[in-house]
Amino acid sequence: MSFDIAAYSQSAAPVTDQDIDYAAFADRPVSPGALRCLRYMSDIESHTICYLRDLLVTPSHADPEVTTFLTMWTYEEYWHGEALAKVLDAHGISTGASHIRGVRERLGWRDRLAPVWQALAANVIGTDFVAVHMTWGAINEWSTHAGYARLAARENHPVLSELLRRIMQQETRHVAFYVTQARERLAASRRAQRLTRFALRRFWEPVGAGVMPRTETAFLMRFLFGGEDGNTIRLIDRIDERIHRLPGLSGLRLVRRAAASYGLA
Repeated sequence: MSFDIAAYSQSAAPVTDQDIDYAAFADRPVSPGALRCLRYMSDIESHTICYLRDLLVTPSHADPEVTTFLTMWTYEEYWHGEALAKVLDAHGISTGASHIRGVRERLGWRDRLAPVWQALAANVIGTDFVAVHMTWGAINEWSTHAGYARLAARENHPVLSELLRRIMQQETRHVAFYVTQARERLAASRRAQRLTRFALRRFWEPVGAGVMPRTETAFLMRFLFGGEDGNTIRLIDRIDERIHRLPGLSGLRLVRRAAASYGLA
C-alpha cells in the first residue's frame, strides 16, 4: 500500500499555529460571509469525534491500519476545529464547549440512533462496507480541501490564508489515505463497487449537511462556489472527475448534482 501509515502515526500533530497572529484580525477582520463559513467549518471539524463513534461500530474497526489512521485523523481534525475557533474568537464570536455541546444536542434523536443504524447496515454488508467508508471519506476530504482553498482565495487575507494553508497540508495526507484505500478496495470487489455507487447516489451530501441546518449548508455552498466565476464550476467538476477515476464510479456527477440541489448552476 503506497500510504505509509506508520510514518503518519508518528508525525500526526496539531496544526502549527503558535506564530499565527490572531490579533491581526482586530485591524483587518474577515468578511461576515467568511465568518459564517468559518463557524460552519469549525463546528464540523469539532464534530469529527462523533463520526468516529459511528464508524467504530462498523467492520472498519477490525482493520488495524484503518483504526490507526482514524485515531490520528480525529486528533488532527480536533485541532483544526480549535484553530478555526481562535479566528472566530478574535472576531468576538463565541466558541468553546458549551457551543459544541449545543451543536450535538441540536441533532436530537438522529444523533442517538445514528450508530445503531450504521452498525446494523454496515455489519449486514460486511467487509465491503469499508470500501464505502473509504470512498466517502475521500470525497469529503477532497471537498473540504476545495472549500478551504476557495475561502482563502475569496478573502485574500494573509493571516487567514496562512492558517488555511497549514490545515490544507494536513488534509492532503488525509486525502492520500482515503483515496489509496478506496481505490484498492474498489478494484478488488465488484460488489464493493456496486454498494459504494448505490450508497453515494442515495445518501451522500456535502460535508456537514447532516449536522448543520440546511440554510447554513446552502449559504456555504453559495458563498464558496456560487457566482459567475467559471473557476468554481471547474473546481466542482474536478472533484467529480477524481471520483469518476475510482473503480466502478464513472459518470456519477455526484458533486455537481449536490451543488445543483443547493441552487448552484
